[in-house]
Amino acid sequence: MKVCTDACIQGAFTAQYLASGAITVSAILDIGAGTGLLSLMLAQQVSVPVTAVELDPAAATQAAANFQASPWADRLVLTQQDIRKMPEGTPYDFIITNPPFYEAALKSGHAQKDQAMHATNLGYGELLTVIDRQLAPGGECSVLLPYVEFEVFRGLASAKGYHLRKVLMVKQSVRHGYFRAVGIFSKTAGDTDTSELSVYDENNRYTPAFEALLRPYYLKL
Repeated sequence: MKVCTDACIQGAFTAQYLASGAITVSAILDIGAGTGLLSLMLAQQVSVPVTAVELDPAAATQAAANFQASPWADRLVLTQQDIRKMPEGTPYDFIITNPPFYEAALKSGHAQKDQAMHATNLGYGELLTVIDRQLAPGGECSVLLPYVEFEVFRGLASAKGYHLRKVLMVKQSVRHGYFRAVGIFSKTAGDTDTSELSVYDENNRYTPAFEALLRPYYLKL
């Protein structure tokens, strides 16, 4: 699978949040890890164990290889399984997930692509149930979704007692409307800290804010 810009934004935004010390974290869970991008980005900034769970065997194999090739292999663990069947253990202080996109959209007809881009295997309600089961009291979670779907997820999360504490609204460029949102959710009530980010400026160059956020990860910056 390709590395998506929006996933990089989620990883960088979340890593920055965790590195700021806003929450004390001793263990992180990455749900639907794909090839391990988010786990690697968090491990680069936060020195705690990260457990990555991925259902697809090919993606899981690639993620495990990526972990072993990284400087943070000693604190990255990949498990290939269905997160819904993952037994409860020591709860995680923080969960990050880039869940299936476009729950109500047309399917592509390609099983692996559908699994990655649609909520075919893990709907938002099921995802929240998993988060609820694996998250420690006082823990928080980071979720990336398309802007419209994010509002659907936010409503479902609210019904389960989760509050949106921090959100980054993402635009493809300064000329576009919002197309993605990254949210930090918690069961601790409070105001929502809202910010926005445009990837490109009016001249189709990266904006200074995007470059500042992604500079620790993008070699070309």
